[in-house]
Amino acid sequence: MDNLRIKFNNRRNTEFVSELKSRVNGYFEENKISPYANTAMVIKTIVMYSLYFIPFALILTNLLSTAQVFLMYTIMGFGILGLGCAVQHDANHSAYSKNETINRFLGFSLNLIGGNDYMWKIKHNILHHTYTNIHGKDEDISVVKIMRFSPNAPYSPVHRFQHIFAWLAYSTLTLFWVFYFDFPKLKRYNGFGSPNPEVKHPVNEVIMLFVSKIVYFAVMIVLPLYIVNQPWWVIIGGFVLMHFIAGFLLTTTFQLAHIVEDTEHPVPAEDGSVDAAWFVHQLETTANFATHNKVLTWFIGGLNFQVEHHLFPRICSIHYPMIAEIVRETAQKYDITYNVQPTLGFAISSHYKMLKKFSVKEA
Repeated sequence: MDNLRIKFNNRRNTEFVSELKSRVNGYFEENKISPYANTAMVIKTIVMYSLYFIPFALILTNLLSTAQVFLMYTIMGFGILGLGCAVQHDANHSAYSKNETINRFLGFSLNLIGGNDYMWKIKHNILHHTYTNIHGKDEDISVVKIMRFSPNAPYSPVHRFQHIFAWLAYSTLTLFWVFYFDFPKLKRYNGFGSPNPEVKHPVNEVIMLFVSKIVYFAVMIVLPLYIVNQPWWVIIGGFVLMHFIAGFLLTTTFQLAHIVEDTEHPVPAEDGSVDAAWFVHQLETTANFATHNKVLTWFIGGLNFQVEHHLFPRICSIHYPMIAEIVRETAQKYDITYNVQPTLGFAISSHYKMLKKFSVKEA
């Protein structure tokens, strides 16, 4: 499957795709607004940067008690969630601004929270968005062997209890991300997901990966250990707490969009063909959740509107609630799937059910 070239049947559902694109584009033209970030998105960006950097600056002042230091790291965990979902996500999809320099600058915020923007674009923009829920191609459901996110994935006895330990595993995601995950990808990924083994990663991106990691560890771990008048376990414990909060919230957010009831897990034919148009494939493999929860929508960058995001990844997330009704109506008109979980609680329950379902070998 890794080397199989996937081909979607884009000759199907052409009227639906054409009308959907026309209606969404028409929304922006008729209302004379840009599909990129607006003032509300800029304000959100400032808030998210503040949630991450201001608490860290306060820690470095040496004026806080131990309890206050842990509180600051807790706030920073939410800052990572905000920067990861609401800022770098849009920027690295080229959805924040029509100016690619601005997108690259804001996309680098992923490096500031310990990730790497170049590797993320391969994993997320190419492998996940193109091959959503196809086991062996979509790394969001394939790469972590202790979890079984697809009925098409090999079964292991450890999966028997995944619905129990998944939530702890989710909490460790960003820790593994900053310390480990990006490095084996250098070998596993060819240049931007190309199947051609002769394509190499740009040297400047490889250098930036190592340099940004070193700077991140130096600033976030070594610097506080050196200048903050607290026991070492407070700094290390706070750092781990920050990532446990961020990891749990980030991972849960993304899992609720694809590993829930009613989303499909297509199996390509032997020649790699998928008998669905790419747009329809995205609708069949993706779900919205809690779309009436405005606080949640604001904080996670509209990623509870994952259907709209997967169909139009280069539209800024601030606009997803406005175009969602267009997408839903058009899908219903052509009798095409539009998955939505009504509340956050329903979505979490649905995800739990799928984890339990895939914990059985026959599933």
